[in-house]
Amino acid sequence: MSEKNRVGKSSARERLREQREKDRIRAKRRRGMGVAGAVVAVLGVAAGVGMVATRTGGDAKSGGAAVAPRGASGTVIPTGKASAEKTLTVYEDFRCPGCKQFEDVFRTTVHQLQDKGRLKVRYHLVTIIDGNLGGTGSLTAANAAACAQDAGKYVAYHDVLYKNQPSETKDTYADKSKLIKLAGKVPGLDTKTFRGCVEEGRHDAWVRKSNDGFARSGYSSTPTVLLEGKSIYGDPNKPLSPRKLKRMVVKG
Repeated sequence: MSEKNRVGKSSARERLREQREKDRIRAKRRRGMGVAGAVVAVLGVAAGVGMVATRTGGDAKSGGAAVAPRGASGTVIPTGKASAEKTLTVYEDFRCPGCKQFEDVFRTTVHQLQDKGRLKVRYHLVTIIDGNLGGTGSLTAANAAACAQDAGKYVAYHDVLYKNQPSETKDTYADKSKLIKLAGKVPGLDTKTFRGCVEEGRHDAWVRKSNDGFARSGYSSTPTVLLEGKSIYGDPNKPLSPRKLKRMVVKG
């Protein structure tokens, strides 16, 4: 073999090794984007938009009997009057900063529409932040919210959890004593029954089942917000505001 051919083959092998290394780094970066996306919330405060990109994975494994909270319909917690003409479907994770953004901006409007009998809300509890960042705070907080549903105080406790949400990277809600302490902000919720429900994780399997349903839904981020089955939140080209939501519900 000539010296020229040997040099040519050596260069080709070197280029192949370089390309393989680039491909390996690129693939590693893509895998990491799922985690990075969970940490960075893309928030449009002025437009009333909040969104966090995440993977739908989770470390919660299905298993055990799924004990639904009182009044739940499958894996849905319904709120508002059943006779309301419009339905808002919300997929949320209590550790998700984008979910807090949505709640902080739209909470008052949603409550007003519910109180007037215009809107009912169907909540799906999701645990994808646990899967992305590790920990159990999404699961434990969702179980506590389900325990509050047993007591007929889901909405009030749901709001307390978002108003007191810790930093996404701090798994504060994994501490059950913290969740019980927050129940003190809801009159009549901090009872022996509620404490027992939280401490034993009575609805953990049900929450996992709810998260499994989200993984199969085709949606991949929280919050996912649907009005009459149509996504209305998170599109920067069609920002949602409280006034716009009210108009969509009232005027159709």
